[in-house]
Amino acid sequence: MKRRSKNLKKLRKKIDNIDSTLIRLLNQRAEVSQNIGVVKRTSNIDIYAPDRESEVYRTLIEKNKGPLNDNTVKAIYREVMSGTLALEGPLKVAYMGPPATFTHQASLSKFGSSVNYVDCSTITEVFREVENGRVNYGVVPIENSIEGAVNHTLDMFIDSDIRICSEVYLEINHNLLGKGSIKNIRSIYSNPQVFGQCRSWIEKNLPRAELVEVTSTTKAAEIVSRKRDAAAIASILAANVYKLKVLAKSIEDSAHNITRFLVISKALNAKPTRKDKTSIIFSVKDRVGVLHDVLVPFKRNKVNLTKIESRPSKIRAWEYYFFVDMEGHLSSDKVKKAINSVKKNCSYLKILGSYPVAR
Repeated sequence: MKRRSKNLKKLRKKIDNIDSTLIRLLNQRAEVSQNIGVVKRTSNIDIYAPDRESEVYRTLIEKNKGPLNDNTVKAIYREVMSGTLALEGPLKVAYMGPPATFTHQASLSKFGSSVNYVDCSTITEVFREVENGRVNYGVVPIENSIEGAVNHTLDMFIDSDIRICSEVYLEINHNLLGKGSIKNIRSIYSNPQVFGQCRSWIEKNLPRAELVEVTSTTKAAEIVSRKRDAAAIASILAANVYKLKVLAKSIEDSAHNITRFLVISKALNAKPTRKDKTSIIFSVKDRVGVLHDVLVPFKRNKVNLTKIESRPSKIRAWEYYFFVDMEGHLSSDKVKKAINSVKKNCSYLKILGSYPVAR
């Protein structure tokens, strides 16, 4: 027993020495970041660089030999980079709130906990905060793997000059939260989309419970924090914020429920990386076969389209805007040629941005 205790003491001493080295190196890194911040401010360069972020993560993962897995390494460095971003200059990020929503979680997973966050009540408000320069960046949902496109976000891009500079994917897990026992639940609060995603679980486990629709999962958690016989379907983060018990975890019907979020800004395109995506909006002149003619240049230039979504123009009946995501950066010849060819058949075309593909 004494020998084991001695070995443990030695190993802990090793950890202490490593921690001393780590904290010294982290602060050295922070000092360099402060110098980078000075250069960026004097050169009028944006503090956040999505291409550099992508490069750092890629290099770390390539060098990682374990035993820490890649996701753990990325999570650690997200906070390291969040802290250094805050040192480089003041950074404000708007998201669709209130706090503890999935958009808030996506924002934290992208920018970490050291930057300043502003919660907005609507997607429109997030766009307005970025347009008016009150924040540097905004985070908005764009599509869900089950529910499809977020039309409000698509519509905002039509009249706004805001660009896309990055993206983030968030795995959505729904949890039953409450203050009492699951057997005493008489009503469940959440938003309509979440009820749709958890229908089978609810029918099987709480078929008699009244379903009460509210504006957000966070609002549901807030209401339930004042009730003993009610539950909310919301995130673990909401449980922590409103001091609720997790009565059941991951109650969503599909195990592959993922939402894609966009980081929006007034900045120009991110610089090219090894793997990029470009997004555009266009509307076409009304004639037979025009949509086919618009899509041909992408095939001819070997540009792969990863998403195409249509929205009514709201100006004239049966006229549509098309939102397209494609592989590649705007600076590449094949993407440039494809878009220039597409323009010939369009009454309107806007480039929303080129940015690194989220991993």
